[in-house]
Amino acid sequence: MTLPTTKTALGVLAAMACAAAFAQDDRGYKVHQFPSNRIPVIDGKADDWRDFPDAYVVGTDQLRDDSGKGRKVDPKSLDVKVRVAWVAGLNRLYFLYEAWDDHWDFADPGLHNDTFEIVVDGDLSGGPLVDTLHPNPALPWAQRYFAYHGVHAQNYHIFTPADGKDWALLWGPQAWLKKLPYSNIAYAYDFKPGQPGRLTAEFWITPFDYAGAEQARAVETQLTEGKRIGLTWAVIDYDGADESRQKAFWNLSAHRKMYGNSSLGTVFTLMPLDAKHRKPFEARWSFMVTDMARRSVTFRDESVGPVTRWRWDFGDGATSGEQHPVHRYKEAGKYLVVLTVDGPQGSSRLAKLWDVAVE
Repeated sequence: MTLPTTKTALGVLAAMACAAAFAQDDRGYKVHQFPSNRIPVIDGKADDWRDFPDAYVVGTDQLRDDSGKGRKVDPKSLDVKVRVAWVAGLNRLYFLYEAWDDHWDFADPGLHNDTFEIVVDGDLSGGPLVDTLHPNPALPWAQRYFAYHGVHAQNYHIFTPADGKDWALLWGPQAWLKKLPYSNIAYAYDFKPGQPGRLTAEFWITPFDYAGAEQARAVETQLTEGKRIGLTWAVIDYDGADESRQKAFWNLSAHRKMYGNSSLGTVFTLMPLDAKHRKPFEARWSFMVTDMARRSVTFRDESVGPVTRWRWDFGDGATSGEQHPVHRYKEAGKYLVVLTVDGPQGSSRLAKLWDVAVE
């Protein structure tokens, strides 16, 4: 057996260390699921979030000061609570950001503003997302910026609050992401610049797997139950017009450069509905026309709860007792398809009128 040289071994160890350093940090953070009849109203109020689990709240105690000053968060100076949620069927991340600050700084029209900075990487693809960290720095700036910056992961500098300016800096050429139907925000606060007070920012954003300058080519992240996404944030706190008086860069990530490299962020998991919002037994199903020329349709049972019997009525006189049947229609048309399921908890039916159509 040939033993590796010291140089080779060190190279392998260095590569392993590098890979570990750039793996998203999974601390068990969770994204709460709201039922479809309790979608938060974006009005700057916390009323819609009353049922949000306390265990999912990410507070100031989770943040670290990586400005180099080595201080711990003093809740008398800054106290932050962040709640993140989603709704099945909508590719949106909802946020409730609540913060107390002893000095709110938001008079400047530029970047000098108390800020809640978010980096979202919807498909956990990882890697640099800003032009200054492009793997080929020799490329012209415009090429690095328009083809690369914020394309696979997005950085939002959300101004807290935004007074006399747009609500966020979307760091990249995708300014369209800051408008409906891709985002929305509302604030609630009663202080002036330089004063202490409490702020609430309620908003939602849409994560994208690909979001270049050309909106027509953009690809939304598909949010589904159990999906793990890259998401991290930092709170940038100023105390006056002098840039040197920035208190700290309070970071959820262990790495300051999380702002430009989504591999340095944290992982959040999209949770299922709480049991109190779920029916214990319910018929559900979906379908796909797998061969239109042969009028072949594949049906998939997605019922909730223990099922002992499936009864499919395909609307053309044919039936099936399989869980996931495939059916070929003899004639073109629109069909009423019904699935009835039986189980220890009773019986449930779901009919879909004319969704299934073949030519």
